[in-house]
Amino acid sequence: MSEDRPANRLAAETSAYLRQHQHNPVDWYPWGPEALGRAAREDKPLLVSIGYSACHWCHVMEHESFEHEETAALMNEHFVNIKVDREERPDVDQLYMDTVVRLTGHGGWPLTVFCTPDGRPFYGGTYYPPERRHNMPAFRDVLAGVSHAYRESRGEVEESAAQILRALAARPSGEGATAPGRDQVAAGARAVLSTADVEYGGFGGAPKFPTPTNLELLLAAGDALLDEEATAAFAHVYKTCLEMARRGLYDHLGGGFHRYCVDGHWGIPHFEKMLYDQGLLLRVYAEVLRRSAAPDAELVWPIRETAAYLARELSAEPGGFLASQDADSEGEEGKYYVWTPAELEAVLGPEAEAFAAAYGVTPQGNFEGGTTHLIDRERAPRERHTASREALLAARTERVAPATDRKRIAAWNGYTVSGLARASSVLEDPELLAQAVAAADFVWDHMRDPDGRLLRVWNEGRAHVPAFLDDHAALLDAWLDLHRAGAGDRFLATALELADAVCERFYDRDQRDLFLTPADGERLAHRPRSDHDGATPHATGLAVLGLLRAAEISGLDDLRQVAERVIETHGLLLERAPQAFPTLLRAVLAAREGLAVAVVVGEPDAQDTRALAARARRVLRPEDAVLVSAPGADAPKGVDPTWLRGREARDGATAYLCRGTACSLPVTEPDAFRADLVAAPTAASGPLSR
Repeated sequence: MSEDRPANRLAAETSAYLRQHQHNPVDWYPWGPEALGRAAREDKPLLVSIGYSACHWCHVMEHESFEHEETAALMNEHFVNIKVDREERPDVDQLYMDTVVRLTGHGGWPLTVFCTPDGRPFYGGTYYPPERRHNMPAFRDVLAGVSHAYRESRGEVEESAAQILRALAARPSGEGATAPGRDQVAAGARAVLSTADVEYGGFGGAPKFPTPTNLELLLAAGDALLDEEATAAFAHVYKTCLEMARRGLYDHLGGGFHRYCVDGHWGIPHFEKMLYDQGLLLRVYAEVLRRSAAPDAELVWPIRETAAYLARELSAEPGGFLASQDADSEGEEGKYYVWTPAELEAVLGPEAEAFAAAYGVTPQGNFEGGTTHLIDRERAPRERHTASREALLAARTERVAPATDRKRIAAWNGYTVSGLARASSVLEDPELLAQAVAAADFVWDHMRDPDGRLLRVWNEGRAHVPAFLDDHAALLDAWLDLHRAGAGDRFLATALELADAVCERFYDRDQRDLFLTPADGERLAHRPRSDHDGATPHATGLAVLGLLRAAEISGLDDLRQVAERVIETHGLLLERAPQAFPTLLRAVLAAREGLAVAVVVGEPDAQDTRALAARARRVLRPEDAVLVSAPGADAPKGVDPTWLRGREARDGATAYLCRGTACSLPVTEPDAFRADLVAAPTAASGPLSR
């Protein structure tokens, strides 16, 4: 048993990924001054290996190389070896991922980087096999070559490190031909749509990722596109949602989405499940449902099943959502999820044949060893096979389950709180909102230091690692969504604390930009900015959008000014490659078109007040604010008092819709409250201020 083998210093860490390597013969260190200090004293290069607990190829490289005695001996003799959980330290990951992408043209995990003792990278790659294959060098050959270069060609190593740092620091010079606005938003949406897979939904071919940030851009960009383009964009997002949920990306028994599919038709997934995918896709499904002309059951059941999955499998005492679930169990990828006809028959009896036909289970299978990963080929109403799915889920729980990474990550909890809050508004479901509030309260109560500053990670009773920009941006967005959904004014007050932290600690006034790391954080070889959108939103774009939302409801113009300056700084990038920044483009649209605020005046618990507020949440965009105030009440903390000035209840609860300085006449009937009560300004009007 592994517990009987000697443990290295990673055994003392709370990271599940680091602990997976605690019995390696490699003399691993976690990232920190102890490792860098030893490297400096002994003049040894650093070998920095980065991954995460649900990463399949990280496990492969561990088994092939890090558990291999001779390989470990080479590593220990020539390097100071550092293991990094990219989910705990996105700053370290960003620095070295940018390095490897520049060196090789591609990135991924596991990430393998060689650095000078002070952390300056000079060589790197991703996965290295134990023997040379597929044009990839053997890992032991790489170790030998790098060690020789460091000893015998130090000048070249130093020059390589200097060149890499210069490349990392370089930014495009000059300004865009025009200020970022509708044109860039439309260009970005068209570029994204040009890669659309019209047959299966999504974008591009294999491997196929859900890319929720692209989907959110297409939903938001309707205001910037021609009518027929906007219709096509929405239709593609809608089709993508249906295909993702009915085919193999989705777990048809347990709910929730896998990370990506290895093919182009959403057939066979890479089976790991990430918390961030659940939260971000909940946002997408909720917004497609909100924009749909009529209630659509095809969008409702993925929301409800995913929320149930979060409660059942990614929740634990004392609170918050867990980070991920592995792809592997019993050493085999996907084994937990796949079925044979005989296994179906053993559980379902006479119902097995119908279920097998509906979900494509055949003797030949569609996965390894004649097994089948479930794909809903029948596409019947979801309730048709509910009893069979429940029976199979119960039987599946008797299998050896994939490992769950139980750490709580602030940013990922923020994405999920946001998704649940938005779903609660669209479905008018208080239980979804309560699920979101509970997770939010856990983060705020357990994931701050004694000075009240946010921390990134909580695990095993300990919160640590100062939070990064993505954590602040995700929680700012989520807290504003909670306030909009009716969770209480306290979330708006907290959102403004987060907005202030973004401006004070992550915004550089000279660079006029936001950085991933705080100004008072650990100094790395290079201070990274947030990357462009990928599996998670571009932290800078999400922060800018949050600052604009917070500025609109609070009247704090300094928040708006920071947001505008960051948009201007990215003008040339948005002109050259707008499709790389879908989240920032949504912020550009909010800045140029303005945000709406619904003011509902009435007794908060009265039925007519709640009906008007629910209507406002249903018809307004998710970035628009909804304020509920008792008649004659003072503005709560964080709300600009002018929003409530002159707003009175008329024969019961009354709603007003405001855009900029223009507000609608009072509305008392929910059906009469529409998003077009006040016309949106034209693009030429530029940013709005009241």
